[in-house]
Amino acid sequence: MKPSRRRVIINTDAKNEADDQFAIVHGLLSPTFDVRGLIPAHFGTHRSDRSMEESREEIDLLLDLLDLTGKVTVANGAPTGIPDEQTPNDSDGARLIIEESKLAGENDPLFVSFLGPLTDMASAILLDPEIVHRNVIVIWIGGRGYNGYAADHRMEFNLSNDVHAANVVFGSGITVWQVPSDVYTKVSVSYAELEEKIGDAGPLGKYLIEQLIEWNAKYHGEPIESRSLGDSPAISLMLYPHSGNFRTRPAPRFGVDGWYLPGTDNPIQVCEQVDVRFLLEDMFAKIRRFARQRSTQ
Repeated sequence: MKPSRRRVIINTDAKNEADDQFAIVHGLLSPTFDVRGLIPAHFGTHRSDRSMEESREEIDLLLDLLDLTGKVTVANGAPTGIPDEQTPNDSDGARLIIEESKLAGENDPLFVSFLGPLTDMASAILLDPEIVHRNVIVIWIGGRGYNGYAADHRMEFNLSNDVHAANVVFGSGITVWQVPSDVYTKVSVSYAELEEKIGDAGPLGKYLIEQLIEWNAKYHGEPIESRSLGDSPAISLMLYPHSGNFRTRPAPRFGVDGWYLPGTDNPIQVCEQVDVRFLLEDMFAKIRRFARQRSTQ
């Protein structure tokens, strides 16, 4: 029988920037998602020595704003990256992925989306190598573009926080949908657009806008009145996979500088374009709908 809902896990470095929050909310407000868990992820040590814990606190705050406290499984991920390609960093999050993968069926895949580093997926593979033979689809927001563009001189951030993990996952043969930086950076929203779309959407809309503007004010070095919601393609691709254009590529390895190296012949799917209109309008509509429903309770 065809499943009526997609089984989904969202792994998120939620307090790293200001875009994870939109992706988490979008996922939790989507009725065709059976969210099997949220996994707070680390985001390195460049700003905090307790980044995973900060991600957990942000998830808990969002669940409170959504009236979902205690109703969604939250399993903490690893506090740091894996030390090498042979050693897992065991965590409740990795164990959740393993257990949920065992429930995947031929026509009922488990989607595991990663909005930060791939630490917990790599650990799950190293703890239970059989997971690569189950119907698991890994969606990763990470890695630089394959064709090169102006910003490519820096290592892509999500990759930089655990290169070892990316090499484990890409080399494992598990199904991977990659959304590289030249795609995810193109999901920009302006302050004016946010205010017009969700400015009156209650405490949730207010928080989403304010935390984005505050993040830019604190960390962005140039005048700006927009931000890319770069993590959100992971949600729209789970909602409707055909909203992305994919190219099949052989899985690469990642060098210490983040550049692509020859890897395996394992095929991966690289997203080269997403339907930004569908993504943003669906998210805005669901946030507004939630605010209307809450106001009548």
